[in-house]
Amino acid sequence: MKTLETLTFDNRFARLGDGLSAHVLPEPIDNPRLVVASPAAMALLDLDPAEAETPLFAEIFGGHKLWAETEPRAMVYSGHQFGHYNPQLGDGRGLLLGEVYNEAGEHWDLHLKGAGQTPFSRMGDGRAVLRSSIREFLASEALHALGIPTTRALCVIGSDTPVWREKQERAAMVLRLAPSHVRFGHFEYFYYTKKPELHAALAEHVLNLHFAECREQPEPYLAMYREIVERNAELIAKWQAYGFCHGVMNTDNMSILGVTFDFGPFAFLDDFDANFICNHSDDQGRYSFSNQVPIGQWNLSALAQALTPFISVDALRETLGLYLPLYQAHYLDLMRRRLGLTVAEEDDQKLVERLLQLMQNSGVDYSLFFRRLGDQAPEHAVATLRDDFVDLKGFDAWAELYVARVNREGAVDQTQRRARMHAVNPLYVLRNYLAQKAIDAAESGDYEEVRRLHTVLSNPFEEQPGMDSYAERPPEWGKHLEISCSS
Repeated sequence: MKTLETLTFDNRFARLGDGLSAHVLPEPIDNPRLVVASPAAMALLDLDPAEAETPLFAEIFGGHKLWAETEPRAMVYSGHQFGHYNPQLGDGRGLLLGEVYNEAGEHWDLHLKGAGQTPFSRMGDGRAVLRSSIREFLASEALHALGIPTTRALCVIGSDTPVWREKQERAAMVLRLAPSHVRFGHFEYFYYTKKPELHAALAEHVLNLHFAECREQPEPYLAMYREIVERNAELIAKWQAYGFCHGVMNTDNMSILGVTFDFGPFAFLDDFDANFICNHSDDQGRYSFSNQVPIGQWNLSALAQALTPFISVDALRETLGLYLPLYQAHYLDLMRRRLGLTVAEEDDQKLVERLLQLMQNSGVDYSLFFRRLGDQAPEHAVATLRDDFVDLKGFDAWAELYVARVNREGAVDQTQRRARMHAVNPLYVLRNYLAQKAIDAAESGDYEEVRRLHTVLSNPFEEQPGMDSYAERPPEWGKHLEISCSS
C-alpha cells in the first residue's frame, strides 16, 4: 500500500494544453477536517486506508497542499441543459488535480469538487456545500456497491468556511475518481465553437486512452460511438431496474465512459412511481424516472451531432438505433433476475409491466417488494406481499401468472433461490431521508451517522446485525423531501 507522498502521477489530460482546460490552483477551505472516507475507493489508488486519518489527507483534499507532480486543470465544455444549448459551461467549482497511475496499470482522475472559482464559474463562488458533498459521496459508493457503473468518491472534507445558498451553510470538498471526466459536453463545445484541431485532439485522446480496442476496427470512431451507446443503454437499464433517478441528465452531466456522473438532486424510488420527479427545479418533468430512457437516447443523439466531423451521419443514425433494443434487453434481463427467473420467455415484459402498474396504483415500496419476494417460496411470498396492494383481484391474477412462470423453470431449492434473489435485490438502499439524517448530524459536527450509513450501503445485499432501521420503509416526511440543483 502507498502513502500520499508515494502516489505516482501521469497527467495525460493536462498535457493536451490550455485549449482544453485552464491551469487553476484550489482555494483552501478553513480548518479542513475529514468527514468520511471510502477505503474501497482509496484502494483504487493503492492508498493505505490509514492515510485518511493523517493531517496531510485533510490538508491536500481541503485545498491547502498539493503534490509537486500535479497540475490542476479546470476543464472547458458546453452542453444541453434541460434541452437548451448552453455554449460554455466548464468546471466552475471543480479541478482535475491529476491522474494517479496504480500498480494494476490503471489511471484514475483525481477531481476535487468545491475547490473554488475558475474561469468557468459564471458568477458562482466555486464552492460545494457539506450536504451536497455528502450526498455525492454516499451515492457514488452506494451505486458502485449495487453494481451500477459510477464515478467513485474518495472522501469528503468539511470546513468552517461560510457559503450562501438559500441560507448560510459550510463549504466542503469531495474528491471523486474516474478513469476520465470527459463528458458529452466536451465534444459539443469544440464542435459548436468550430475548433477542429482541438476537437480532433480531444477525440484522439479519448479514443486512444479509453477506447483503445476500437483502434482495431475499420472505423475506430464509429466503433467508439457504438461502445458509448452500448454502455449508456446498460447504465440506464440498471438505473431503471434499481429505481434510481438521476435528476439532471443534461449532456454536460453525461460521462463519455457511460458511468453515473455529477450527482445532484438524485433519489431512489421509495413507493414506485413511474412519473416520479426527484428534482424540485424540474418543473416540466423532463428528467422524471420514466423519461430517463428516452432522454438517454436524446443525449446520445446530441453527442452524435458533435461527432459528425469523424463519422458519417448514416452510420451514426444506424448506431443510435441500437440504443432502445439494447436497453430493453439489459432491463428485462435485470428484472428477470430480480424476480428470481433464470430463462427468458416471450411474455416476460408483460409480466414486469403488469407488476409495476399494480405497484404504481398501490404505492408499494419498490426495493422492499423485491427483497421480500425472495424470502419465501413463490406461492408463500406473494401471499405475504398481497396486503400491500389495493387491487387484490389484480394482484391475485398477477401472482397466479408469476407462480406458474416460476414453476415452469422446474423445481429449485428455496435456499438456493433465496440466495440468488437476495444477491440482486438489496436490503439497503440510499433513501433520501437516510441521507438527510446523516447530513443533519454532520452539519452539527457529528460524522458518525454518515460513516455508519456509508458502511451499511457498501454491503447492500447482506443482512447486517443491528442495522434493521436502515431497511425500513421511510416515514411519510421522508418521502416528500425537496431536493434541488442548489449545492
